[in-house]
Amino acid sequence: MSTAAPDNTRQKASGTLGLPQATALIVGSIIGVGIFNLPASLAAFGPISLVAMLLTTIGALALALLFASLSRRLPADGGPYAYARAAFGNATGFANAWSYWITAWSGNAAIVVGWVMYVQVFVNQGAIPVWSILIALVGLWIPAIINITGVKNMGAVQLWTSILKFIPLALMATVGLLFIKPENFATWNVSGDSDATAILGAMALCLFSSLGVETAAVAADKVRDPDRNVPRATILGTLATAVVYLLSLTAVFGAVSTSDLAASTTPYSDAADSMTGGTWAGLLIAAIVIISGFGALNGWTMICAEMPLAASKDGLFPARFGKLNDREVPVFGIVTSTALASIFMIVSYLGTAGQTVFNTLVFMSGITAAIPYAFSALAQIKWRLQDNREIHTPRFLRDVIVAVVALVFSVLFIVYSRNTGDGTSVLQEYAPFIMAGVAFLIGIPVYLSQRTRMTEPEPVPAFR
Repeated sequence: MSTAAPDNTRQKASGTLGLPQATALIVGSIIGVGIFNLPASLAAFGPISLVAMLLTTIGALALALLFASLSRRLPADGGPYAYARAAFGNATGFANAWSYWITAWSGNAAIVVGWVMYVQVFVNQGAIPVWSILIALVGLWIPAIINITGVKNMGAVQLWTSILKFIPLALMATVGLLFIKPENFATWNVSGDSDATAILGAMALCLFSSLGVETAAVAADKVRDPDRNVPRATILGTLATAVVYLLSLTAVFGAVSTSDLAASTTPYSDAADSMTGGTWAGLLIAAIVIISGFGALNGWTMICAEMPLAASKDGLFPARFGKLNDREVPVFGIVTSTALASIFMIVSYLGTAGQTVFNTLVFMSGITAAIPYAFSALAQIKWRLQDNREIHTPRFLRDVIVAVVALVFSVLFIVYSRNTGDGTSVLQEYAPFIMAGVAFLIGIPVYLSQRTRMTEPEPVPAFR
């Protein structure tokens, strides 16, 4: 991409993360607290949500294959932003960079809200809002400080928290299956809507628990040998999480009734307690989920700064986002992103309950993630059609089919990302779209101020 930043500065930061750390970045970014709070959100639909998770898994794997292919061709930091810009120009590139940046920091706001619910198993058990907000601020700013100290420290935290967070999912995906009660699956769809509508609605929630398949591509500049390791990390990380997601979610819905899940703020802990007949297992799960959420906040805080950093190199974002400290870290991007996540978290908490806050932020980040996902798919379709017109290339049909599947899923995620349920007002229903729209509008003056500073995208490398 553009060489606006000095080459020697970027080379120092490059190649810090090997395959294990890059895979941990994928796993750690995908597995945050979303999956651990998801059963409570999905309880409004019932066990039919398992079909939604299966379909979402197909979409996530399609996205993983898509980004693996695109990163081989264009191993540029910025991931989805870089692909959209190279394929469709600076205006589209800016819109995608801004949209993905919103995803990163609003996703952190959602993660920290879900994280607080598990922290409150031990403190603030009455869920007093002011204390919930203070706990959330701690959860946002400590990972920011870790990231500011350098990529090496961030990678170490990511690797070990990714290992630990697999424990409750692996246990639930194996031992948990032995505690399934068939009667909990007696009423398959409790939403009152058709099965198709229920599945599509649940899929929009499931998307959030799969966000992160692209993070190695976004941070390609930080990955050692990105041409090889980014695709491998993307596929390995996504496959590993897909398996434990499906099996563990099946165990939770089988062990706890839908009505109990709907009233729960810590569904995985409640499922563990139900299986063991005590409280020690639930407390242990809660403690591990807290570690898991901290790891996700740590990884996504880095991604929050990587997208603006890549865009600033090309002149699309203000130059301050591209300035590195003596540890080669974009401090301004980290601080700004964490501040925005804090503001949206606080605003979302005002006058509503934790689970509603979580769902609204989940839908918002899903909308803004699906946009760059869709444009990445369109970029792949465009380039592969051009390749095939010039000369017959291998994997053409596979790549196009994968891109089309990813595009369809992205559009569906946007359409169905709204709050539903009894007593939901129109304002509450479309709150995710309103919040995403407001965040998008803030980008207009930024785009106008940067228009004359944008460099032209470099030619797209030939197929290989």
